[in-house]
Amino acid sequence: MRRSHRRSVQTEASPTRAAPFACRLVIMVKVPVAGRVKTRLAREVGVIRATMFYRYAMRGIVARLASQPFWQTVLIVDPDSDMSSRMLPADGGRRAGQGRGDLGARMQGPMRKLPPGRVCLIGTDVPDISVADVRRAFHLLGEHDAVFGPAEDGGFWLVGLRRTPRVIDPYRGRVPWSRADTLARTLANLAGYRIGFTARHHDVDSAADLARNRGRYARRVPPLPSC
Repeated sequence: MRRSHRRSVQTEASPTRAAPFACRLVIMVKVPVAGRVKTRLAREVGVIRATMFYRYAMRGIVARLASQPFWQTVLIVDPDSDMSSRMLPADGGRRAGQGRGDLGARMQGPMRKLPPGRVCLIGTDVPDISVADVRRAFHLLGEHDAVFGPAEDGGFWLVGLRRTPRVIDPYRGRVPWSRADTLARTLANLAGYRIGFTARHHDVDSAADLARNRGRYARRVPPLPSC
């Protein structure tokens, strides 16, 4: 996917209540334009339904997590040129572009560029991410070098790095994405490091995922229209 230009992650001014080494939650978001989001889901349920799901899921996650006092929130946006889009939540904290490169490079960008402190990064494919899940991840980084939220499909919905004494790179050697061994291949790059795990969740990438979890998401994702 092409992007018009690259922008660095913006470092936000710390509020007075924040500790010098604050926790930061990075949420990867896409501007919810039909045909550019949830493309795997769209092939099975249609572009309109997939786009509506993404909009509801993304807004629900941001509304639930960005207002918490336990961390500072940064939205990293794809594409970079649409960071000011009105289709993104207005209350999501500071924004920055995701930049260039594959998914691993874009995930690693904030880990390298944000000020010192623990960083957790999530996407928006798991509508039932809870505040407790993320708090648990930050807590685990007190004693672990990295933390993951495993996904049922073999990937992961959260990655967190302690970032001291240095920023480690979990994605060396081009980790394969969207495969049953994605998390296992990532963990293989971290042999010798202390790894923690927070809650396991389902991604929603297919019609079966959507149908299986619709009841669980009823309070967080409004019903989708019928085809």
